[in-house]
Amino acid sequence: MREPVFIAAYHQSEFGKLMGMTVPEIVSKAVLETCGKIGIDAAALDVGSIGATCNLTMNEQGLLAGLVACVPGMAGKPIETVENACASGGQAILSVIYKLLLGQGTVGIAIGYEKMRDPHGKMDGKAIGRALGHFSHPDERPGKLYVFPHLFAEIMDVYMKEHRVGERELAQIAVTEYANAEHNPYAQMKDVRLTLDQALRIEGVNRYIVEGLPLKTYDCSQISDGYAAIILATEAGLRKLDIPKRDCVEIAGFAQATDPLLKKGRDVLRPVGAYTAMRKAHEMAGTIPDEVNVAEVHDCFTVMGAIGTEVLGKAGYGHGTHYWFEGKANVDGECGINTSGGLIAKGHPIGATGIAMVGWCFWQLLGKVPAKLRVRDPRIAATFNIGGPICASVCTILRRAA
Repeated sequence: MREPVFIAAYHQSEFGKLMGMTVPEIVSKAVLETCGKIGIDAAALDVGSIGATCNLTMNEQGLLAGLVACVPGMAGKPIETVENACASGGQAILSVIYKLLLGQGTVGIAIGYEKMRDPHGKMDGKAIGRALGHFSHPDERPGKLYVFPHLFAEIMDVYMKEHRVGERELAQIAVTEYANAEHNPYAQMKDVRLTLDQALRIEGVNRYIVEGLPLKTYDCSQISDGYAAIILATEAGLRKLDIPKRDCVEIAGFAQATDPLLKKGRDVLRPVGAYTAMRKAHEMAGTIPDEVNVAEVHDCFTVMGAIGTEVLGKAGYGHGTHYWFEGKANVDGECGINTSGGLIAKGHPIGATGIAMVGWCFWQLLGKVPAKLRVRDPRIAATFNIGGPICASVCTILRRAA
């Protein structure tokens, strides 16, 4: 039996544009604003971890742990920077959990951020594509202008052919998430309305990303700035913070697994690491997929919304799109999936994404999300955060602490 670990607080910025905010300012705000949610000083934190992906290529900033230590009260503590591509945020959470379970402290903070736009809120698509392309296998980069959209366009094509589903079924995932984002004040696309016809029609901003492949603009997640942080504590840590269990959520199960970076030669529609991590998280929590009625999955592209639903165990192999198309993933459906708006409509500030998934489920389980997004009688929540071409997988299972 391991010592239980609880979420004591969560905070995030609005996702979208951080304008002229510098990286040191982002890191400081993430720590201090999250501590402010429960009225503590940063000095009360014993350990920390921070995740980001484009900090070197886009921000020219390394050693992010040292920036965390610049926050008053954080110097001289065990803090590390983690990078696991788009699963960096989830990995930061696990890093803090491991530190707490090793007895290095009783309270810790996991931070994630990304700054992908310039001080005027504009983005350089080619520079971002080049930076993100570093997180693929070098043998799979040649001939791809935008590496990751191209790789997932290939995955989408295989999924559609293997399971005989059309672009319409996959587009429904984006439409559902945009509808959710309308009610999420933190969502990047909260002011954008999307119909199924718009998601399918090739006009305006909506176009095929790679010639001959089915991925369209509305199938893609956002280029986002943003930060998020979560405070974790053991039972002793909750007593130290004077926070009652009724205000907390337990991370009852967690696991991480990694598949080969090379996409070629493996079954990306049934990623072994993803299924293994989800199974092990459930085993640790003593739960089964049928009990989950709140979830956040890594929908970097609509096809991952479908595959993620299958990894959750809410839909059988090849039936992920049907689950969404039939309304089972809706807020009032069998399991509210990506009620935040997901990466597609809430936004995808890469290092913050895994933390934001867990944080939104924390809010759902405590009834703290906007009323129109609130899942009725939330019981068990699950998250599935990936990095690379379905390579690194971090899964968690959450439940009310009391």
